[in-house]
Amino acid sequence: MMDATQSEIEEALTCQCGCGLTVHACNHLNCPSGIPLKQEIADELRQGLTRVEVLDHFRLKYGEKILSAPTTTGFNLVAWVTPFAAVLIALLVIILVSRRWRRSGPAAVAPAAAVSNADAKQRAVLETELRRYDG
Repeated sequence: MMDATQSEIEEALTCQCGCGLTVHACNHLNCPSGIPLKQEIADELRQGLTRVEVLDHFRLKYGEKILSAPTTTGFNLVAWVTPFAAVLIALLVIILVSRRWRRSGPAAVAPAAAVSNADAKQRAVLETELRRYDG
């Protein structure tokens, strides 16, 4: 099995110059972080280290912040799962609330009689005004 190339490992690491890009994509001329990182990756590949070994080396040296994609273990797993769980819970709440609102529909019929009495009075006033205008 062929191991990762220089550019694949560069894509797996975030440049530490503050640009927010991967080491491979960093576009700063004479980048004080990207250039030494590229050289260090090349040196480690020449020594025969695998992709996992190279990435482990950088994670130990710089911490998880250097990885362009967080790992799916420990707290990072919670960070990956939480947004999906929140969306699922929100969807369930919306479904339950909408079902309850649908069931409570007949309770709104009682005030309709009061509204129709008010409408009858307003219609009478309107008709009186319209007769006076036509007159």
